[in-house]
Amino acid sequence: MPGRGRPCEGVPVSEHADQSWEDRVATAWAAFDTYGEERAAEFRAVIDALAGELPPDSPLGLFERACAWDSTGHPDQAVPLYRRALDHGLSDVSRYKGRRARIQLASSLRNVGRPQEGVELLTPELHAPSDELDDAVRATLALCLSSLGRDREGLSLVLGALAGHLPRYQRSMANYARLLVEPGPAAGRPAAR
Repeated sequence: MPGRGRPCEGVPVSEHADQSWEDRVATAWAAFDTYGEERAAEFRAVIDALAGELPPDSPLGLFERACAWDSTGHPDQAVPLYRRALDHGLSDVSRYKGRRARIQLASSLRNVGRPQEGVELLTPELHAPSDELDDAVRATLALCLSSLGRDREGLSLVLGALAGHLPRYQRSMANYARLLVEPGPAAGRPAAR
């Protein structure tokens, strides 16, 4: 089964779910790898039962169902659920889960042959308040761009994200990333430090 992001611990609990529900969802996801492909439907049933404890249009329940379909190799089933979760206010319930839903929806859109929609969905996230998902936004957007034949733009995003994690050459890599998409004279090449 393709691995996807797991629910975040420490996310504020909303009126839609209590901490006990969030804990049980986290426990179910912690066991995800034990199901294997042959038991994918069983895993989805566990998540579906948990989501069923919430109101039918709960954005949290819709999001968890989308994640379960996506994580078990069915992005086509996940796409409408991610959209419904976002339309029903997932970002208002949890900004973090809303951002995760956009990242995972963009990836699923790419996997079902609609990468342009993924680009349109994630491009605004480049300017969203920064959090631990910034690199995932850039990586997923880079994949969508690559699927559209826009490899230089994708490489620029990935190098830019990587630059901040390097022990040396951060400035150089950030400049190289920028120069991949901004034409400039060769004399403007970044220094090797």
